[in-house]
Amino acid sequence: MVLQAVFFYLFAAVAVASAFMVIASRNPVHSVLFLILTFFNAAGLFILLGAEFLAMLLIVVYVGAVMVLFLFVVMMLDVDFVEMRQGVLQYVPVGGLIGAILLIELLMVLGGWVISPDIIGHTAAPAAAAGDAGNIRSLGELIYTRYILYFQTAGLVLLVAMIGAIVLTLRHKDGVKRQDISTQVGRTREAAVEVRKVETGKGI
Repeated sequence: MVLQAVFFYLFAAVAVASAFMVIASRNPVHSVLFLILTFFNAAGLFILLGAEFLAMLLIVVYVGAVMVLFLFVVMMLDVDFVEMRQGVLQYVPVGGLIGAILLIELLMVLGGWVISPDIIGHTAAPAAAAGDAGNIRSLGELIYTRYILYFQTAGLVLLVAMIGAIVLTLRHKDGVKRQDISTQVGRTREAAVEVRKVETGKGI
């Protein structure tokens, strides 16, 4: 228990510090790297809680895909961050309101835990009593049996979002040659090849 507590405080301290550096760093590339460090420490906390599936999902999806993509986008785009920071003060009231709401919610959770420390034990999921089956197997059985409709609906929503993003970014510009498969397939030999007789000692 002592070793588990040491690792918990270590992962939690590094996660909080790196999360603060995400918003405090002036260089966006440094912010992305600190965000990756935050995700790794959050994955360590999930492993300590026994949720290894969420830990691997956090690393594979967010660190392996989203953050790497965001890092390359930030590095390739020429974004004027000085101009973006000029109007940041107008979002302070909205940000303060959201921060106050989150603080109230955290205080309510902490107050409930102080008043009734065993409240967490009463909110355990029914899948926890599945015997010796791991949480990955229990989660898979729940997703593909009880919640299969919601799972498929979420997949359709993501598919529609992906198609919408492709359609919005697919812009036809004048003067840019685009590939037309039907035109390429329908070309004949006479339209594609032209045979010319060149006289000796002269060019085309």
